[in-house]
Amino acid sequence: MRIVMLEPLGIAEEAVMRLAQPLIGKGHEFSFCGSKIQSEEEVIARAADADVLIIANSPLPAKVINAAEKLKMISVAFTGVDHVDAAACKEKGVLVANAQGYCTDAVAELTLGLILSTLRNIVPCNEVTRQGKTKDGLVGNELYGKTIGIIGTGAIGTRVAEIAKVFGCKLLGYSRHESEHARNIGVEYVELEELLSKSDIVTLHTPLTDATKLLINKERLSLMKPTSILINAARGPVVDSKALADALNENRIAGAGIDVFEVEPPVETDHPLFNAKNVIVTPHIAFATKESIYRRAEITFDNITAWMNGERKNVKIG
Repeated sequence: MRIVMLEPLGIAEEAVMRLAQPLIGKGHEFSFCGSKIQSEEEVIARAADADVLIIANSPLPAKVINAAEKLKMISVAFTGVDHVDAAACKEKGVLVANAQGYCTDAVAELTLGLILSTLRNIVPCNEVTRQGKTKDGLVGNELYGKTIGIIGTGAIGTRVAEIAKVFGCKLLGYSRHESEHARNIGVEYVELEELLSKSDIVTLHTPLTDATKLLINKERLSLMKPTSILINAARGPVVDSKALADALNENRIAGAGIDVFEVEPPVETDHPLFNAKNVIVTPHIAFATKESIYRRAEITFDNITAWMNGERKNVKIG
């Protein structure tokens, strides 16, 4: 079979080839990709004769999927697969697997970093110190004793709960599927409205679906405390950015930490959150550590090997 990478995986070619070697050794052809492909036409050309495609988080539209006549499997080096055209895959009978679990610790840790940075004004403190100024106006708040509302208690949300518990936080949860493990950690499941109204910190860890798109909108932001903060390291469209910017600028909530947007960075500089008060933004980096990036490549190739051996591992479509 022909296995084709359509985008880099963030690790050295030598490391990729080492992971691909067991497949090559069994007679499969492997095509390495070391730099981002610039045009859809080139993507289509590379994918045309592939049996298996490897992507990370670049969009894979129906046009590309349908052009790959021999395509049977897509191994996604990412957790979400909403950037892959699911309808086209189902129509062609293409299996899609993800790199489930590769960045659980990475995202949870950045979530806590955004929480602490927002509560303690770390970024503004850095700026004023370099300007020869003092802490005036920047005295923050402790995390200890705060109520953290976790929306989405899958692997990442549950890991956030584990870490937050160590900080002495009370844990509330709202999720489509309630987790017994999360309950054992100390998460109390409540309705969304109650979570929003009682939490000092609301952190989002849901996938992007029709049900979660714009889940945090003007109406739901109005339920939050004026002293509360919102963290989004899930998917950008889960939050109405304009409504959030308005809530921040009108002091209806106290702060926000945002790692994801409606589009992948670079984000246009006129984005409403860039002109909002008390918001820390990062360029969709929660998943990206040296450890997690290598781990996702391992899982990506392992998914292909499992599929070729007749096993279903991390299957999301098909």
